[in-house]
Amino acid sequence: MTISNQPFRVAALYRFARLEAFDSLRVPLAAFCCERGIRGTLLLAHEGINGTVAGSEAAIAALIDHLESIEGLAGLEVKYSSAAEMPFHRMKVRLKREIVTMGVENIDPAASAGTYVAPADWNALISDANTIVIDTRNAYEVSIGTFKGAVDPATTSFREFPAWVEQHRDELDDRKIAMFCTGGIRCEKATAYVKSLGFEDVFHLKGGILKYLEEVPAEESLWQGECFVFDERVSVSHGLVEGEAELCRACRHPLTGEDRLSPKYAVGVSCPHCFDARSDEDRARYAERQRQVELAHARGDRRHLGS
Repeated sequence: MTISNQPFRVAALYRFARLEAFDSLRVPLAAFCCERGIRGTLLLAHEGINGTVAGSEAAIAALIDHLESIEGLAGLEVKYSSAAEMPFHRMKVRLKREIVTMGVENIDPAASAGTYVAPADWNALISDANTIVIDTRNAYEVSIGTFKGAVDPATTSFREFPAWVEQHRDELDDRKIAMFCTGGIRCEKATAYVKSLGFEDVFHLKGGILKYLEEVPAEESLWQGECFVFDERVSVSHGLVEGEAELCRACRHPLTGEDRLSPKYAVGVSCPHCFDARSDEDRARYAERQRQVELAHARGDRRHLGS
C-alpha cells in the first residue's frame, strides 16, 4: 500500500533467521540497491537482517521481492512510509555480530520470542491493570513520544536493557509484560531475553510503533507525541506523516517545538539537552560547521548536509 503521493517510499524491515553465509550477501545486496537508486542501511548477521532503506516505489518493491527470495528471509517484517525528499545520503550494507545489539549470548528470537500482539489489540492489553508496559527504546527516542503509562528504562543503548531488567525483576513478577519499540525488532529480542529468565506472559507489539501509527486511528490511539525515526525525517506521527521534531546537529538529540523555543537552542550549535555539557569553544566550532552547511545548501551541494 502506498502511504501517500510523496516520491520516496521508505521501508523499515527485519527478520530474525539463521543466515549461515550472511557475509556472502553483502556485496550483491549493495550492488542490487545501488543499481536501483536505493539508499539507507542494511545490517546482516548470523541472526538475520535489519535495516531501513528508501527509493522509488518500484525499486523498494523489487528489493523486498529479492530479499524474500533469499533462503531464510521469507516472511520479512516490513513497515512502509513515505518521504518528500530522499531521507538518506548513501547506501550501506554492513556485517554485524547482531542485527540489534544486546550483547547477551544465546538469545534466539526466531525460536523463543514473546507473543505478537496486533496493533488493533494493543490498546486492550496495555489498558489492563495487570500489564506492565515497557518502552525498549533509548531515552532520547522516548523523549518525544511514547505510549500512555509506559515505563521508560532511561537507557542510552539497548545493551543496557538486560541490566535494567535484572534490577527490576521483582516488579515484573506475576504481571503481563508488554514491550514495544519503533519497528518491532528490539522488543522482539527483548521478549526473548525476558522469557529466558523464566517469565511467561510476555508480549510485544507486532510491527512496532510504526505499524500502530499506520493502522490505529488517531482518535482511538493511546500513543502520545511523535515517533523518532533514524533518518532525516527525524519523526513521524499518526498515519506515518512526517512529524515536527528536528534534530540537534550538535548532539543528535530530537527536539520538540518547546525545545526549539529555549534560549539554549541555536540551529546546528546547541540545544537544551547539550548546552550545559559543551564549552564555548565547542559551540564556536559547531557554529562554523553550521555556516559551512548553510553555504553548501545555498550551492546545492549535499555533501555537508546532515553532518
